[in-house]
Formats: sequence, C-alpha cells, structure tokens
Amino acid sequence: MSTPVTHSPPSSRSATASGRRAGEDAPVSGIDVVVVGAVNVDMVVNAPRLPAPGETVVGPGVERYGGGKGANAAVAAARAGGAVVLVGAVGDDDIGRQALRDLQDDGVDTGGVEVSASAPTGVALIVVGPGGENQIAVGAGANDDVSAEAVVARLGRLLPGAGCVLVSTEVPAAAVAAAVRAARAAGVRCVLNPAPVLPVVADLLGLGPILTPNAGECLALAELAGVARPGAATGEPPGAPPSASVRDAALALAELTGADVAVTLGADGVLLVEPTGAVTHVPPRPATVRDTTGAGDTFNGVLALELARGGPLADAVRLANVAASLSVGGDGARGGMPTADELAAEVSARAR
Repeated sequence: MSTPVTHSPPSSRSATASGRRAGEDAPVSGIDVVVVGAVNVDMVVNAPRLPAPGETVVGPGVERYGGGKGANAAVAAARAGGAVVLVGAVGDDDIGRQALRDLQDDGVDTGGVEVSASAPTGVALIVVGPGGENQIAVGAGANDDVSAEAVVARLGRLLPGAGCVLVSTEVPAAAVAAAVRAARAAGVRCVLNPAPVLPVVADLLGLGPILTPNAGECLALAELAGVARPGAATGEPPGAPPSASVRDAALALAELTGADVAVTLGADGVLLVEPTGAVTHVPPRPATVRDTTGAGDTFNGVLALELARGGPLADAVRLANVAASLSVGGDGARGGMPTADELAAEVSARAR
C-alpha cells in the first residue's frame, strides 16, 4: 500500500459533515463537495517503457495504491481542506475495507459508499513509463453496483447542504444520469467529468453541467453529441496552444450546454471555454513528473471544491491546474496530491 500522506486537518465544515453518516435518514449539512464515482485499488507496474499492442514489458515489481476517479477526486478535495462525501461502492473484501480506511484517513466521509455482497472491489491495472505517462485498464467490480436508486436516495439527503456535486463516469450510466439530474433539480452546481465518454453524457448536456474532459474526450463527446465542427478529427497529438479542433469542439459543447467547458490538456495546461465564446488558455505549471496517474482527478476535486466555496470559475480552474501540477510529483494517483497548506505555498511562491 502507499504510505499515507500527512495533510492539514479538515475544515470545521468537514467535522459537521462527517458527524452523521451519509446513509442515515436525516439530511447532512455543512458539505462542500459530494462526489459520485468509482472506488478502485490501483495495481501499478513501473516499466522501462509502455508496452505496444501484444508486447510484454517487465517492471521490477507491483505496488498497490488507492484509486478510482471518484475516490481520487474526493481525496484531492479533502486534502485541499474541503468537507467531502463520497457516493460509490466497494466489495465486501479486504481491499475494499482498506480502501475505505484510506479514504477516511484522508478526511473523506464514506457514509455514502455501499458495501456490495455480490462483487469484489474494483481494480485498475496501471503501467507507468519512465516519463510518468501511463496506460490503464479497469475491472469495474462493485462500481457496477452503484444504482440510480441509491444515488437518488443519498443525494436527497446530501444536496440540501452541499456546494457542488462532482460526477465521474466509471459507474453505471443510470447512476451518472441520476446524479446530474438530482443536482440540477436541487439547484446545486454540477461538474461532470466524462472519463470515459458514455453515450448517456450526450443526453445530459441540456442540463448544463460544467464539463471537464481531456482533449480526446472533448472531441469524442462533441462527435457523440452531434456538434463536432467541420475539420475536427480525433486522435491528433496535443499541442500548445490547443489545436483548433479541440477548441472548436469545446466551443460547440459550451454552446450546447450553456455552461463552461474546462478541457485538461496534460502538459499543455487547461483550455477554458465559456458559453459566450470566450476562450482562455491556462498555461501549464512547471512540474517534476513521477507519475501522471490521478492528475485529472486532482484537477476535478480541487475545481469542485473551489466552486463550492463560491469562487469564480476562472480562478478555480487556475488553482486546480496548480494542484494537478503538484500531484504528478508523487507515486500513485494520490501520492502527490497537495494539502491546503502546500497548495497555498505553491501559489504564493509563484506569485513572487
């Protein structure tokens, strides 16, 4: 397992949120972010290079870390000082119990996480190359047991006291749809991370979620939604500034949703597109790269927290970009995720 990272104590709001389990009948107050998404255990091999199709590449060993896009984003928001509740599922097994302990140690309220008797905890198999790039395959396991009914029931108690809902798509489509619709009905800001791009996401765009795809997901989602502009092509290499096709796809999605689109570009920073047609390229931050696993999840968690606190979206994107740049300096998805103090120190240092 990964070595726990010392982090700042949760805010006073976190103590209120974790004082009552999210699964109980009474409403829960004092929540910054509710995350609906997957909980996995990451099995990581550091290899001399990423394998080509059909190729076997041997690394020196296997390491185990906490993972899952939902769980990772919840940890990122909690380490940054937020009161965070996670809605998801794990198996009734040793790795599931350890996954919950790890989340709780990082200040995440796991009262919304079901324990499935029918499926094991989800597992991600990750190969990390020498430059920190990775390849990931996920066995969903208990994540497939996250039902729309459970999401509706839990969000009914959580949303009245929440500042933002963050939804990722490693759980069933019905659960994703239920979460976005519940947020819309409650008037709570919703961030939707379409990773992977599921067909249901296209059906939810009219509800106006803030989208946070990477470049490939942005292009795929625009095509799925039928708004890909002429000349847009998937699979083109990333560039700085962002390619015209990615920019045009993001503009089309923002026009369709009436909400902002923040496209994460990895080493090229972030592209923020507003429904008005305004486009801002947030440049990359200098970073020491050990492992890029979880950088996008860090971005999403900190973005949702800053939005929950009422900050302007552009400022939230910039801070989330800083957090993501720090996250790649550690091992595993969560090893480099910054605490609130570390994040503040980095912002202060860069401002000098």
